Amino acid sequence: MKKILLFFILNLIFSCNNLEKKQHVVEAPSGMVFIKGGEFLMGADNNQAMRDEYPQHKVNVNSFLMDETEVTNADFKKFIESTGYLTTAERIIDWNDLKKYLPPNTPKPHDSLLAPSSLVFFESQTKNLNDFSQWWKLQKEVNWKHPYGKESTIDTILNHPVIHVSWDDAVAYCNWKGRRLPTEAEYEYAMRSGQSNTMYSWGNQPINSGKQKANVWQGNFPSNNIVSDEFYYTSPVKSFDKNDFGLYDISGNVWEWCSDLYHSDYYSTISNGITNNPIGPSKSFDPNDPYSSKRVMRGGSFLCNDSYCSGFRNSMRMKSTPDSSSQHVGFRTVLDLN
Repeated sequence: MKKILLFFILNLIFSCNNLEKKQHVVEAPSGMVFIKGGEFLMGADNNQAMRDEYPQHKVNVNSFLMDETEVTNADFKKFIESTGYLTTAERIIDWNDLKKYLPPNTPKPHDSLLAPSSLVFFESQTKNLNDFSQWWKLQKEVNWKHPYGKESTIDTILNHPVIHVSWDDAVAYCNWKGRRLPTEAEYEYAMRSGQSNTMYSWGNQPINSGKQKANVWQGNFPSNNIVSDEFYYTSPVKSFDKNDFGLYDISGNVWEWCSDLYHSDYYSTISNGITNNPIGPSKSFDPNDPYSSKRVMRGGSFLCNDSYCSGFRNSMRMKSTPDSSSQHVGFRTVLDLN
């Protein structure tokens, strides 16, 4: 009798343990991956770092779910068809809103310059890599569904990341989907995928060494892309290996919007010790454009080059105004665990 009782007790304990383990298993929705939270060193860890990547500091993030790829043209098309939403690049620019971000007494431009438009890349022979106006042009009738000119379509690139979407557009999509944009800390944590003191999402191997690792610019930027990865513009999602967290294109292809405001000195304001789930500064500041409020972008794009911005580095930060859109910016979503 004692043996039988002992058997039932042990069986009950074993069953409870199994139930507890099952309760900790997170079933990610299709197209998303579970990112187990943890502590990491955020910020500069290499000699290519910009000033706004310093100082390196300890951060802890909670577990969350993240899209395994960028939001694709097919995904975004469903959102538009469901809501009738009009993206920033499809609207006439509101001068009264725009002038809030410009120096006082800036004259109103001609109405033709306020027409619906987005930024498009053009190769340039310039040697001045500080003047991005040499390769970026504001082009009318370019938007998410006409990414390369008014005659272009997305019909054959539905599995590419959506581009020409502003931060405002990305947030609208997230609201429709019941999700949100990742914080800058979550994005860098996802890039590092549990590795410490690595320069890239794949480790420390240089971008041009060995197997192609991401969709970036090969050759001399911005004059000649030799296209050794076979993609001049965006590539289909999942064209390159995923990182250790199971994320594709977390480096390269398109810059990705984060939820945080951008402040060039934000890291220096963070106290010593561990910061839990940082959500960014309370206000934005870019010393090169002090009148504009900006949001953070991460991950680099098909235009990033190791000799130019190396935007695919884990700690590299980029920023833009929330109402801006361009040919190399997209986004992915995250979902909190309740």
